[in-house]
Amino acid sequence: MDEQTLRQLGELLLSSIPAIFGLLIVWAGYRRIVYTRLQQVLAEREALTEGAIREAKQEIATAEERTAEYERRVREARAQIFLAQEQHSRRTAEERSQALAEARKHAEGMVKAARTNVEKDVEAAKAALQQQADVLANRIIETVLGSAAGMGS
Repeated sequence: MDEQTLRQLGELLLSSIPAIFGLLIVWAGYRRIVYTRLQQVLAEREALTEGAIREAKQEIATAEERTAEYERRVREARAQIFLAQEQHSRRTAEERSQALAEARKHAEGMVKAARTNVEKDVEAAKAALQQQADVLANRIIETVLGSAAGMGS
């Protein structure tokens, strides 16, 4: 290499030293003033964000637990309503059966009483017919005997 080129290169290096020191000072100032504070703010934001996410997850879990509890209570209430309806249906069916049995007994009693009355009426009618037949037979006998006695005289 040429001596002149080496000298120019040396001068260039010497003239760039203040720029290098300036850059190092700016970099150190940036690190100290901006970067450190920026890292603190980012860390605070991260902590707040994570805290908010944690709280949101806890609230979601609580809401899910409440929802599950609500659904369980709804199922229990529906089961109780179903059981109450079943019991009411059974009671109604039993009451209906009892009412029908009582109505049958009452109807059978009425039929039995009516048969008894009809049988009594039949017996009374037979007795009345028998008495009327006896009276008519006696009249016929008297008429026949009276006519035969009148013919013989």
